Amino acid sequence: MFKKRYLTAHIAADMAEKMVFIGGPRQVGKTTLSTGLLKEYFSDIAYFLWDNRQDRKNMLASNWPGSARVIVLDELHKMKGWKGYVKGEYDKLKDRYKFLVTGSARLDVFRKGGDSLQGRYHYYRMHPFTLAEMLHADNSGIKPFTELGIKPRAASAELALLEKFGGFPEPLSKQSETSLRRWHNERIERLFREDIRDVEVVRDISSMKLLGDILPERAGGLLSINSLREDLNASHGAVARWVELLETFYYIFRIYPYATSRYKSMKKEPKVYLWDWSEAGDPAKRFENIVASHLLKLVHFLRDRHGYKAELNFLRDLDRKREVDFVVSVDNKPWFSVEAKLNDDSVSPNLSYFKEKLDIPFSYQVVGKKGIDRLSGGIRVVSADRFFTALI
Repeated sequence: MFKKRYLTAHIAADMAEKMVFIGGPRQVGKTTLSTGLLKEYFSDIAYFLWDNRQDRKNMLASNWPGSARVIVLDELHKMKGWKGYVKGEYDKLKDRYKFLVTGSARLDVFRKGGDSLQGRYHYYRMHPFTLAEMLHADNSGIKPFTELGIKPRAASAELALLEKFGGFPEPLSKQSETSLRRWHNERIERLFREDIRDVEVVRDISSMKLLGDILPERAGGLLSINSLREDLNASHGAVARWVELLETFYYIFRIYPYATSRYKSMKKEPKVYLWDWSEAGDPAKRFENIVASHLLKLVHFLRDRHGYKAELNFLRDLDRKREVDFVVSVDNKPWFSVEAKLNDDSVSPNLSYFKEKLDIPFSYQVVGKKGIDRLSGGIRVVSADRFFTALI
């Protein structure tokens, strides 16, 4: 199941011309890809982890193996001034080595400021396994503003595993509820104890951990900093910063209302989702989260690999509070909208309203029920296991 990852060939191709940065959650498979899967393309890979003392010494001394073709620098964002460091090493040695930089934080955030890396790298965000990747479906040539290539293939058993155990390789491969609980606990503890504290001073880490406990209950809901501030008895600024850090370290992601002059949209509060949807206990929230995660993976792939200005948003009418869970756009033009329903396969009138109002080419109601695929009033109602196989 895990012998291939959806980004491996694309990363190998991009390394021929520039550095490649890979950001993504802890334990999503970045190290396995960079030290194992890439061996299909590169014969000698040298791996250096900033958290390892000897590796740090070698990195700071620019002590690289003479026979290596690829230098992998893991968790480099924890190094003060890492942008200038990697720029210097790349500029000196790019004719001899290919550089791959990986990290469990958003490298597009930590690269801001200091020495410019512009024009020297390609950036990828690595996601957990989704259904298409689990089934080895290659949809990497997907084109915006074309209809999704949904086929009558049923994969309900595989989707049930994803819903229960999430898309991270370790719990998904073990398929054990005990292992999943232990993995959740260990991942969260390391997130706060190691990852965040290595790069950021957080004075009230206990309250931030409490925020991490609260957020799974709010998956799919509007994220109100004021509401969280009251629950945590903390300042607005502190809570806003904690949320930002949890997003930076790939614990949560936020999606915002789609803005256009064609209707009055809600303009402020985003919706929040988890990178590991298996933490969401409520079945309906978990289902909406897994839909959001599959769509975000598609959007990130279109941006990172193909350069499209793709975005994932939701629709909400300010006047009448009509809402559709998701809309995928390219160059701020709606491509398709999605309403996630665990059990209800009757067409949502909001999908029809926004489809006409915003001239959305394709609209889908994705449901948890098996064996559904019909077109009703221009809305395609389709089972999740069929819909997901058309994505990345």
